[in-house]
Amino acid sequence: MLTANEIRKVVAERTAHQRGTGKKVVDVREEMEHLEEKGEIIIHRIRAVNRPVELHTLFGWTKQIPTDRLWHHKSCGQCGNIPGYPSSLLWLMNETGRTYLNEPHQTSCTAWNYHGTATSNPVALAAVAARNFHRAYETDHFPLIHCGTSYGDYKEMRKLLVENATVRTKVRDVLRKMGRDLVIPEEIVHYSEWVHAMTPELVARQKLPLSGVIATVHEPCHYYKMVPEDAVYDEAVYSGQRPAVPSGILMALGATVADYSTWYDCCGFGFRHILSEREFSRSFANLRKIRPMIEEAHADVAITSDTGCVTTLDKSQWIGKTHGLEYMLPVLSDVQFAALALGAHPYKIAQVHWHSSSAERLMTKMGIDWQAAKAEFREYLKALQSGAQPELLHPAHGEIEKFFAINKGQVLPDEAVTPAAPTATSGAGPGGRS
Repeated sequence: MLTANEIRKVVAERTAHQRGTGKKVVDVREEMEHLEEKGEIIIHRIRAVNRPVELHTLFGWTKQIPTDRLWHHKSCGQCGNIPGYPSSLLWLMNETGRTYLNEPHQTSCTAWNYHGTATSNPVALAAVAARNFHRAYETDHFPLIHCGTSYGDYKEMRKLLVENATVRTKVRDVLRKMGRDLVIPEEIVHYSEWVHAMTPELVARQKLPLSGVIATVHEPCHYYKMVPEDAVYDEAVYSGQRPAVPSGILMALGATVADYSTWYDCCGFGFRHILSEREFSRSFANLRKIRPMIEEAHADVAITSDTGCVTTLDKSQWIGKTHGLEYMLPVLSDVQFAALALGAHPYKIAQVHWHSSSAERLMTKMGIDWQAAKAEFREYLKALQSGAQPELLHPAHGEIEKFFAINKGQVLPDEAVTPAAPTATSGAGPGGRS
């Protein structure tokens, strides 16, 4: 295996046409600059108001990670199947004083169809991505992608829009019919990269010592295997040979990140075969991932950073149990684990009760009195049934009111809201050029 520095040397040589295939390794962001100069696209730039943190990719390129004023591109699978996933992320943003727009008018990325070999086509996929890109731009918030599938898809769509003039022209025509411009973000940012950038602030707020917890990490394929030059790496994490997320935050919080032989393998989800050959997915998750995590690493918890990975590794275990595999390893996202370490309520915020594999033994090891928390949660549910107001991460309907105010160019009484961004023909967009 090449070291991180050896990989970067090869990239540098290929970029300079010194050896190898002779094909230049192109940074898509450079091509975006040329297209904007020609008036073909608008670049949604990261600005000082986004409080960016500079990280590095596998190729040694810098990547600016915005940490504030973010537009949440939520995950259909998280919101419908793992609600503690997005709520933990929003809770962490509240705890660190970050501002965000929990967008009520986001659309699905539709990449499920693409990877499931079902419907859609490149122009349709790119148009959906571009529609959401423009939506974030006109609200003057930078997009933060929750789902690894959306993240991988949007990286591919950005490259496609930049490198394929035919697709770019067709997508621009579609957008014009909706009164939108072709806007492409300067960076495609996954929420776990935000977590990595925010590590010092999160650790400073940590309430539970985690030195006794052994965690294994499943690295989502769609985070780092698709458009690999865009994933974040750090020399402090596996000497820069594996992605920095989500391992970095676990190490910083004091947990032991244990290695295992099948770390590179898919979780078993795979999209098409979970639809057509689901027993293969379940067997793969149990035998190729969960079993090595327990037998080789003696893990207390499996941590990952993608919707499908959490779902497959967690939900497949009850099938394994019917075949005598008495494992039931808790599977959490990095933000759920981090939120628990910072004192989030395990049932109101992290919502561990939505998971198939029990997290009670893990919480005991983390120092959480889960029995008291569960009793409190049950009382909370009874109060809701009696008509009490729910505890919310942000004011009810506040995001929808903000949406309408932004689009009407209004200013809400409690905060200044930037009006909708002008179009490419009417002037400069947020942080853009005149």
